[in-house]
Amino acid sequence: MIALTVLADDQFGAPTPHELFDLPPIIPGVDWLTKPVLLAILTSIVVIVFCWSAFANPKIVPRGVQNVAEYGYMFVRDQVARPFLGKDADRYMGLLVTLFFLVFLWNIMGVIPIIQFPVASHIAFPAVLALTIYVLKVYLGMKTQGPIGYFKNMMFPPGLPKPIYLLLAPIEFLSNLIIAPFTHAVRLFANMFAGHMLLAFFSMVGFWFLFEKLTPLGAPVGVIGVVMTIILTGFEMFIQFLQAFLFAMLAAMYIGGSLHPEH
Repeated sequence: MIALTVLADDQFGAPTPHELFDLPPIIPGVDWLTKPVLLAILTSIVVIVFCWSAFANPKIVPRGVQNVAEYGYMFVRDQVARPFLGKDADRYMGLLVTLFFLVFLWNIMGVIPIIQFPVASHIAFPAVLALTIYVLKVYLGMKTQGPIGYFKNMMFPPGLPKPIYLLLAPIEFLSNLIIAPFTHAVRLFANMFAGHMLLAFFSMVGFWFLFEKLTPLGAPVGVIGVVMTIILTGFEMFIQFLQAFLFAMLAAMYIGGSLHPEH
């Protein structure tokens, strides 16, 4: 549950990042087993069971879980894979569908009652996924273009005056091998972190002024807190879906760039 900071003079204090994100171990003495880790494990199991149930024995006329999964599959295929991977889209659909569903479940945990924690708001989780895509990107680039050709195509695109390469080459190197994986992870993390902070703040405003310290002057503030919580919850659900889509889309773009370099 979301913590509430009470100041010494019994005044409302906004929840701090330490209270919201530095969670104690679920089992005393097992320091690694925290709420985010448990949710990450559970969501991974849910994705595996969901995909297995849908595609292990598919029917010609999809029903139930298969029907839902096929809508998600077609969305990822048409909006994520094909625009960036072209003829190679089907080959990487398993990875991209898994990424999309996993990140979406990580995010949606933030608005589910009682759970109320987006897994991706801990930087370690999106960083691991981004690092995986980064390693795959470099591997495919070297395999497809050769080690020399990969870095040559990345840092020295043809058709430019040679003096330009003195400035462009290091920029392209930093952009593709350092900045890209960093922003891939941080974009997801920052949105989930900020969204959780906002929801925690306004929900605690409503709780404090309507239940903890109900007064005639404070009640309207509490109502505003409740209304803002409802509005932001709907908006946050959209952001959670959007960030899952963007994470999978960037993964497809990076893989496609390695498979199909611009000439």
